[in-house]
Amino acid sequence: MPKRSKSYLEALKLVDRTKLYEPREAIELALKTANKKFDETIEVAVRLGVDPRHADQQVRGTVVLPHGTGKTPKVLVFAKGDKATEAEQAGADYVGAEDLIAKIEEGFLDFDVAVATPDMMGAVGKLGRILGPRGLMPNPKAGTVTFDVGKTVKEIKAGKIEYRVDKTGIVHAPIGKKSFGPDKLMDNFMALIESIIKAKPAAAKGTYLRSITISSTMGPGIKINPTKVTEKK
Repeated sequence: MPKRSKSYLEALKLVDRTKLYEPREAIELALKTANKKFDETIEVAVRLGVDPRHADQQVRGTVVLPHGTGKTPKVLVFAKGDKATEAEQAGADYVGAEDLIAKIEEGFLDFDVAVATPDMMGAVGKLGRILGPRGLMPNPKAGTVTFDVGKTVKEIKAGKIEYRVDKTGIVHAPIGKKSFGPDKLMDNFMALIESIIKAKPAAAKGTYLRSITISSTMGPGIKINPTKVTEKK
């Protein structure tokens, strides 16, 4: 068992490990346990009643957090001609075609999200072994393969995030920074949960939201009552 820091143990004393908290209460408590000097990220982990081994029980989606994530992501766009210009005007950090593909093959990975126009996917496909394991491969289901590159870039810059269930049935996602305060974090939390609920696969049986835990970057997990997530406080 890893040795915990003194500050972590102090934060842990504030949390009742046997209690399922109301969403607002849990967010306020997460802020109290975020006792580091830097602006910690507030993260949510949602355990779902799905079996990710089955294709028809995959959960994947995107959501625009009302107040963003507190971080402006670097966006790379694979596009040519007018679409490349559109992406640049929308604020993309890197725009290109075969030249950008070659650069990535040489090791360039200084970006957070990759977007591609559909006509570029034939060439971009060979980057799958590089971008796939890092979650950076453009994907139609995530809305990152599109001709509407201008709108997509702006949404990502404004706080659009992608989430997907991992092999253990859990969705992990950031909902903002400690500096946001409880109101903005609550708005972002509800936007995320509502999106995950809408993404419920038809093949999922039984309880869908099994458990919800919130924590700061360096703080302990705080359990939220899944039945209370639609009750804004």
